[in-house]
Amino acid sequence: MTNITPTQPSPIKGEGHSKLTALMKRGTDFLGAEVAIMGGAMSWVSERNLVSAISNAGGFGVIACGAMSPELLDTEIAETKKRTDKPFGVNLITMHPQLSELIDVCGKHKVGHVVLAGGLPPPGALERIKATGAKVICFAPALALAKKLIRSGVDALVIEGMEAGGHIGPVSTSVLAQEILPEVAADLPVFVAGGIARGEAIAGYLEMGAAGVQLGTRFVCATECIAHPNFKKAFIRASARDAVTSVQIDPRLPVIPVRALKNKETEAFAAKQREVANRLDTGEIEMAEAQLQIEHYWAGALRRAVIDGDVETGSIMAGQSVGMVKDERPTANIIATLMEEAAAALERRAAA
Repeated sequence: MTNITPTQPSPIKGEGHSKLTALMKRGTDFLGAEVAIMGGAMSWVSERNLVSAISNAGGFGVIACGAMSPELLDTEIAETKKRTDKPFGVNLITMHPQLSELIDVCGKHKVGHVVLAGGLPPPGALERIKATGAKVICFAPALALAKKLIRSGVDALVIEGMEAGGHIGPVSTSVLAQEILPEVAADLPVFVAGGIARGEAIAGYLEMGAAGVQLGTRFVCATECIAHPNFKKAFIRASARDAVTSVQIDPRLPVIPVRALKNKETEAFAAKQREVANRLDTGEIEMAEAQLQIEHYWAGALRRAVIDGDVETGSIMAGQSVGMVKDERPTANIIATLMEEAAAALERRAAA
């Protein structure tokens, strides 16, 4: 039996609302959503409950597949569909050893949008996804990569700055937006991510040419999010400067930096890197296996914090916008507030 309880953002009136609707139209048309806000794919967090809540509230939820097996993803998509009849997407990691099988699962469920993260898609991946009828969204942390992805046939891009939580690139959101939007926004929809927690920022990026935005950290303290109360409390208490990046110990082991709240786990990760680097040196493992071990380590550390509530030795992945997360509230309220702030900002600018 389908259990769907749609909740819509409260209506925003005035000239600002009309302009906001017009600026978001390209993004909403592409996503099939009412507002051009994508939920960031956060492992253990972006699951059936939060994803369906974001979509039911008018946004676009995205399931974080992470290290899931095809069987687990199959169940997660099915359970999400029980909770919403609105569009949602699935985020797949390009280095997942069963990427092809995961794509098949998305095709089986007729998932309309697949988000690929973790680097350039392997040969044939884009074609396989498109063959299922889904649209492909990829991350572009640099202009050169954005242009390469466009040539390869992606349907939309997410440009995510280093202010974001979890795995990050080296450049800030504001710089990426200035560098990439003028060059490629005319070619395809571009969603801006990283450090966004208020509607004024959303309005600004839309005016720069973005089709929409992606938010992760802001939704962790949504009422519908299953994250442990300890995890949410850590977010509410944190300031922007508490969300720090991991340090790469050995340059021979290319580890993508991760932004999280500083705790004992920050030091433990450095030790894990040394352990994996030593195994790489002795020939026990190859580079691909070394990187997978790091990813599995992060998945386990994140689970300890999100699910078990261990905020001392678990990984509290959070973006720098965590300092603006002050309370726990329903997803629909978060999205409505963001839209009201964005519309009000646009109205003030029009009146100036």
